[in-house]
Amino acid sequence: MMPGIDLDTYDQGDRNALADAMEVMTRAFDPAFGEAWTLPQLSGVMLMPGTWLTVARLDAMPLGFALVRSVLDECELLLLAVAPLWRGRGVGEALLRDSLRTARRRGITSMNLEVRSTNNAIKLYEKTGFEFVHRRPGYYRGNDGQLYDALSFRMDMLA
Repeated sequence: MMPGIDLDTYDQGDRNALADAMEVMTRAFDPAFGEAWTLPQLSGVMLMPGTWLTVARLDAMPLGFALVRSVLDECELLLLAVAPLWRGRGVGEALLRDSLRTARRRGITSMNLEVRSTNNAIKLYEKTGFEFVHRRPGYYRGNDGQLYDALSFRMDMLA
C-alpha cells in the first residue's frame, strides 16, 4: 500500500464517507457504461445489515472506495472505484485486500463479484486470487445501447 493512505471503514451511512465515495464515483466511472450509482442508491445500500464502505484517503482527499454487502458467511464486492489519477498506484489493491481482511474478521468465508468483461480491474481480481466462475453474455447495456458480458468471480477464504 502507498505510504500515507488511510483506509476508513463505515458500517453506517456516514455523510462525509458517502460524499467522498460519490466524489470518486463521478470521476471513476465512464458515463458510456452507465455503471455509476446515485447518492440515494448508495445511501440505500448502506442501510442494509452487513454492508460496509471503505474509503481510501490521502491527506483527507478521497482516492477510492470499496462497497461490500454480506449475508451470513458470504459477501459480494458491489463496487470498487479509484479516481483516474490514482489508478495503478496500489489504491485499488489496498481497498480490495482490506475488504478481504474485514470479511475474514467478520466470519465470512467467500467473496463474490461481478464485472463488465472489458473492465481493466479483472487483472487485479485475478492477481488477488479470485477465480472465474461464469460469463453472462450481453448482461450489461451501456448508455450507447452496446451490450457487454458480465464475468462472475469468487474467492473462497476458508484458509
